[in-house]
Amino acid sequence: MLEKVSHDCGAGQRKVIHVDMDAFYASVEQRDNPDLRGKPVAVGGAAARGVVAAASYEARAFGVRSAMPSITAKRKCPDLIFVPPRFDVYRAVSAQIREVFAEHTDLIEPLSLDEAYLDVTENRLNICAATTVARMVRAKILQVTGLTASAGVSYNKFLAKMASGQNKPDGQFVIPPRLGPSFVEALPIKKFHGVGPATAAKMQGLGITTGADLKDRSLSYLQQHFGKSGLWYYQIARAIDDRAVEPDRVRKSIGAEDTFVSDIFDIGASLTELDKLVAKVWGYCEGKGIRGRTITLKVRFADFQQITRSRTVAMPIELADFKGLAADLLRQLFPVQKGIRLLGITLSSLNDVLPSDQHQLRFEL
Repeated sequence: MLEKVSHDCGAGQRKVIHVDMDAFYASVEQRDNPDLRGKPVAVGGAAARGVVAAASYEARAFGVRSAMPSITAKRKCPDLIFVPPRFDVYRAVSAQIREVFAEHTDLIEPLSLDEAYLDVTENRLNICAATTVARMVRAKILQVTGLTASAGVSYNKFLAKMASGQNKPDGQFVIPPRLGPSFVEALPIKKFHGVGPATAAKMQGLGITTGADLKDRSLSYLQQHFGKSGLWYYQIARAIDDRAVEPDRVRKSIGAEDTFVSDIFDIGASLTELDKLVAKVWGYCEGKGIRGRTITLKVRFADFQQITRSRTVAMPIELADFKGLAADLLRQLFPVQKGIRLLGITLSSLNDVLPSDQHQLRFEL
């Protein structure tokens, strides 16, 4: 590992890179299986109730997207090739990518297996130009993994994230300080990172269709219509984002979900499936030495209606309590009038495990 070099590249603006791997899961599969190269590939289940986890660019050309039901994806692209996910391989490749990042900076904030923020204001190779660092990172990732990455370079996280999608795949885009505000003003509101479909629709209903429209609204107006998020929208409309790149960012939640081959109407079968999901989440928590205080149950019915039910308790939850609370949330929904298509369980309000000499509170259910 190279030693960090102290340097002065000039005072002022933070330099942030957002690195985003190109169609990561699908690209790994195409790398490892030459027969898949150049063909439309979806990582996920091909069954009627399957869901696309990732799609190659060849598949995206037909409108196939992640989180799309497999049956819809197959309808859009009849020649679509489904491959099962290999998360152990994806995690191993992600670790290689992380090592490349670490050659340049200590300030790495992973967002998922395939994307991360890097603060390169000061960096290990004493390179003043963040665009040069981004090119070097992308070239090294390609050399080490055989996979391409795209990058966005700017002076804050929001703009770096927006920039990384501009020249995909295998490209990069720079938004310098003098162009930040004008870039945001011209951006369609539905393209804003952090503005989901429901919020975008609400904004459009209020006549907000671009960043310029958002900038025209006062802070009090945005807070009136969007609550606590109003301040955030007010700031990003002005290309302001003071969030630091956080290398030790605490994961806020851990969850698991499953879509069933056939709709479930029976409480017994539902509880059996829920137990499997609880076991997955608990295995992660045990491995990381963490506990949580909030349980959220997600249920998607056969007609795609989705509901959530949550419960928060005072003390970190142990396994028996996790199972009991999750089951209690599910039982409250029965009997159901519609079949259950998907179940999910999430544990949040996460913290490190309490010292062993502190007793855990048990719950009477």
